[in-house]
Amino acid sequence: MFDTLLSHPFVVSVRRNHALEHATIHMLSRRPQGVQVVGRSTWKGFILYGDLPTADVRRAAQQALQQLRAGQQGLAVHPACGTNFVAGGLLAGLGAFAVLTPRRRSLGEWLGRFPTVVLVVTLGLILGQRLGALLQARVTTEPRIGDLQIVDVTREERGALVLHHVRTSV
Repeated sequence: MFDTLLSHPFVVSVRRNHALEHATIHMLSRRPQGVQVVGRSTWKGFILYGDLPTADVRRAAQQALQQLRAGQQGLAVHPACGTNFVAGGLLAGLGAFAVLTPRRRSLGEWLGRFPTVVLVVTLGLILGQRLGALLQARVTTEPRIGDLQIVDVTREERGALVLHHVRTSV
């Protein structure tokens, strides 16, 4: 059933665009001045939030598309992906919950567990990075982009916020 969901055309579009978004951010990160950008993928493409020249975004997206087509699947995984944060938060929260589950403890007993909570939460966050990368590679991105094409790249300014819409199609 899970494979059926992941292979649904709508989901495949989002996953491919997510892979292209990550690869584009990797390309932009290679610039000498670095990059501060956040992305969000949809079935129609992706949006990059950050004050970048539109020509640079367009060039990076085209380069990312070529690199993915050339088989560089590792570009689909990014260390700053929200998937990593969700995985880390989930593991840290579950660990803290397991340690702090109420059992009629006094305040002193709760405070005595504080070092254990810190340890469990830290381990959850560390393991969450690895779990997040695994989830990206197998669930939230699809680096085999098929006939994906970049239709256009447009810039939108909302006050100090700059967005680049990268529209794609198959």
